Amino acid sequence: MKKRLLIVLLLALPAFAQKDFLTATEIDQVREVQEPVARIKLYIVFAKQRLDQLQSLLAKNKTGRSGEIRQLLEDYTNIIDAIGTVSDDALIRKNDVTAAPAVVSEGETKFLEQLQKIQASTPQDLAMYDFDLKEAIAATTDGLEAAKEDLGARGQEVNAKVRKEQKEVDAVNAAERKLGNANASTDKAAAAAEAAAQDAAKPVRKPPTLYRPGEKPPDSDK
Repeated sequence: MKKRLLIVLLLALPAFAQKDFLTATEIDQVREVQEPVARIKLYIVFAKQRLDQLQSLLAKNKTGRSGEIRQLLEDYTNIIDAIGTVSDDALIRKNDVTAAPAVVSEGETKFLEQLQKIQASTPQDLAMYDFDLKEAIAATTDGLEAAKEDLGARGQEVNAKVRKEQKEVDAVNAAERKLGNANASTDKAAAAAEAAAQDAAKPVRKPPTLYRPGEKPPDSDK
């Protein structure tokens, strides 16, 4: 099953409120809702609004509408991904999300049917947003599949992925530090070698003498 887990953001839940797929009002609403299931319900509302706007555009057959449709589909997909991340973050924090699967299934089942009907109707400008529509369908399908998983098993899976990613990050950081130390040692050795080469290239100066030109020390003829 394809997974759309945004592991990097799992421990930064408020970051979703900063994404531009939400309006300023929606951002405020998200910030006010801290309980995971309540936040998921809020995202379901946002997703429905995007699809309602999409249906309105499709009904009007407005010239040049494809750009607006692509944006709505992209926003919708981001919102669906955000729902999954809220659920996964709650599992990591061991918050109670037993009600979340039912909420997601109820909302996203309707969304998937709506998206599939749009795809089946083959609008005349479908080619302009076909990729975005497929992405929206894939995200919704993944969300529904995730909602069917056992929460305990899913929690273990998510935690395992987070631990794996953290190990990978630690390994990269360690390698960078090692490389940095090696480069520093190499730079020091190169600087020392360069300094030695410069010293060797300098002309050897004769020690100073108090004798006049041509004058020899008294015992120089012995």
